[in-house]
Amino acid sequence: MPANLRTLSAAVASVLALGVMGGCATQAPAKSEAKAEAKPAAAVQAAQSAAAATPAAAVTDNYFLVFHENGRIYPIADARNYLEFLHNNELIYTRTRIGAGPEGETLVFGIEKKEANDLNKPARAELFYDGKFEPAGPFYGEVMRDGRFYVFGEWKDFKDYLAHKEITYTFAEIGTGPKGETVIYALNKNSVKEGRPARLVEQFKTLHKIN
Repeated sequence: MPANLRTLSAAVASVLALGVMGGCATQAPAKSEAKAEAKPAAAVQAAQSAAAATPAAAVTDNYFLVFHENGRIYPIADARNYLEFLHNNELIYTRTRIGAGPEGETLVFGIEKKEANDLNKPARAELFYDGKFEPAGPFYGEVMRDGRFYVFGEWKDFKDYLAHKEITYTFAEIGTGPKGETVIYALNKNSVKEGRPARLVEQFKTLHKIN
């Protein structure tokens, strides 16, 4: 096994449990669309360009979790929303569950514009979090926590991470994130045999528009 393949015994702290942990509070979109258009254009355009550059076949289903320094957890199921949030620290449409995180954190779900037309239905990010959505095709997801990216190319690996709160096999690259962050790629007993996960690395770079 290459030297930079690591085993994470219990280094990944408590993450999300699949299922709602009680205490549900719902609110209308946090930001109006008109106000959102007043955001810095360059940042939004950069995020949208990065999302558009991602091969559709590689990201048929997405799931992103941001453990923010403000103590909230942001589940997002849309690459564009996720990138805009990383750039602007804001989401246009959200639904909030106060105190429903695994350690009492507030959950702020990113809602896509088309989903905001019917707020009586759960957003895809909520279905992911509640364990009610199972990707049938290609999957790509990320966790942003403590200044590090954790990258997943298979839903079963992400699901295992949520269930066991750890990643058994990883490949880490220091300083290769969009702002010099460490990027940790989740592997499994099959993919670990291949060494550096070149396809997954390329997906990450393409999503974040890294040359």
